[in-house]
Amino acid sequence: MDINSAMIKKAINLAFSAHEGQTDKGDMAYIMHPFYIASKLNDEDEIITALLHDTLEDSDLTKKDLINAGFNTNIVEAVDTLTRNNEDYFYYISRIKKNNLARKIKILDLKHNMDLSRLDKITSEDIKRYEKYKKAIEILTDNKE
Repeated sequence: MDINSAMIKKAINLAFSAHEGQTDKGDMAYIMHPFYIASKLNDEDEIITALLHDTLEDSDLTKKDLINAGFNTNIVEAVDTLTRNNEDYFYYISRIKKNNLARKIKILDLKHNMDLSRLDKITSEDIKRYEKYKKAIEILTDNKE
């Protein structure tokens, strides 16, 4: 995989712009999260989707912006699928399960978010979130509907 491809560079720039000034629960620059997920992948569409996976949810970017930027339909649909609307969390997970690209990215996303070593202090809310994410991974990796 050529990480210097024009589309990966475009995704990197868009992700940097979308997440500018944002931090994660461990108070690290948020952009490190999508970069970490992308670093686990080799396929261009997967890398781009990982880089962009939270952009629609966490910024003013829209699906149309991604289309206008030239990202292919598979990427745009996966990023849109990964965007949680005002919906039940496990309904959201069931939607993701139907899109193979989104599912692969979400599993990596959840695993990274479950890494409690990223936090200075672990609270009961962190443990609850860990358990919720663990259940989501079980749903996403189970072949039954």
